[in-house]
Amino acid sequence: MKILANDGISTSGENLLKEAGLEILDNRVSQEHLINFINENNVDVLLVKNATAINNEIIDSCKSLKIIGKAGITMDNVAVDHAIEKGLFVISTPNSYSKAISEMAFAHFLTLARHLHDSNRLMPLEGDSKFNLLKKSYQNATELHGKTLGVIGMDNNALEVIKTGISLGMNILAYSKNPKTENVTLEFFDGQKLVFEIKSVKFGEILDNSDFISVICNEENGYILDSEQFEMMKDGAYLVNFAKGAVNEVSLVEYLENKKIAGAALDVFELEPKPDIQVLMNPSLSLSPNVASVTTDAQEKTGKELAEQIIKISREYYAHI
Repeated sequence: MKILANDGISTSGENLLKEAGLEILDNRVSQEHLINFINENNVDVLLVKNATAINNEIIDSCKSLKIIGKAGITMDNVAVDHAIEKGLFVISTPNSYSKAISEMAFAHFLTLARHLHDSNRLMPLEGDSKFNLLKKSYQNATELHGKTLGVIGMDNNALEVIKTGISLGMNILAYSKNPKTENVTLEFFDGQKLVFEIKSVKFGEILDNSDFISVICNEENGYILDSEQFEMMKDGAYLVNFAKGAVNEVSLVEYLENKKIAGAALDVFELEPKPDIQVLMNPSLSLSPNVASVTTDAQEKTGKELAEQIIKISREYYAHI
C-alpha cells in the first residue's frame, strides 16, 4: 500500500506504518497537482491536515484511493459523504487532541482568574515604576477549586475538559443538544481510577450557575452565546471559547466592558485570520491563535492514531496489496 501524507505525519505514525510493511511517499504535492500525482503513483491512502482539501473531484478522479484520512476531528476540508458513497474508508483522529485542548482551556481559565493575561502585558511596561499599584490591582483574583464549571458540549474534547475540572475540585455542569449521560474516568499515577457519571443539564442551567464556561462543541449555524445568553450568565463569570462562530464577539466585548463578564478567552475568531482590532486590544481577553490542539504530543498521538487505523484496514481488507 502506498501512502501520501500530504500535510505530514508524526515520526511515531510513520514508524508504525513502515514496520507494518506499508510504503510512505516522501512528497508534498500542491493542490492543483494532487490528482496527477496520485494517479501516476497509484496512491492508496491520502492523509491530510488542514492545508490540503480532499474534494469530490479528487475522489472521482483518483481510482486507486482506498482510504482517506484527516488529522483531527472536524472534516470540513474532506468530502466525507461523497467518499463513503464511492466506497472509500474515511478515518479521523477524534481522541488525539483532547488532552491538549483541555489543558489549553485551563491555561486560559487560570490566566484569567489570576489576571496573568494583563500582568504579562503591563509588568514589562510598568513593573519598575508601578509595582505596588499593579500588585494591588491584581489582588481580586479567584480560585477554581469549589467553583462551578459549565461545559457546552459533550464530545471527547469536552469530556476531557470535564475530567480536568473534576481533578481541580470543581462542580460540573454539562450541556448537550441531545440529552445524554457519560461516564468519565480519572486515572491517577498510582494506578487508581475513579469513575464519575455526568448527566447533561438544560442550557439555561449552565448560564445561570456556572462561574467558568467552556464552549467546546462542533460548529453550528448561528451563535450559541449572544447578548441574550450573556445577560443570563452569572455576574463575574469567565468564558473560554474553542468553537468557531459560536460567540458573538461584538456582544462579548460589550459585556466585558460593562463587567457583566469578568474575563474571556478566545482561541478561534469570527474574522480569522484577521480578528477584529477591538477584540485583539481588549484588556479583559486572553487570546491564542487557534492553537488549542497544537502540541508536539498531540501531533505524535495523531500520527499514531491514523497509522493504527490504516494498518487495521489494510490487514482486514487489503492484505494482498
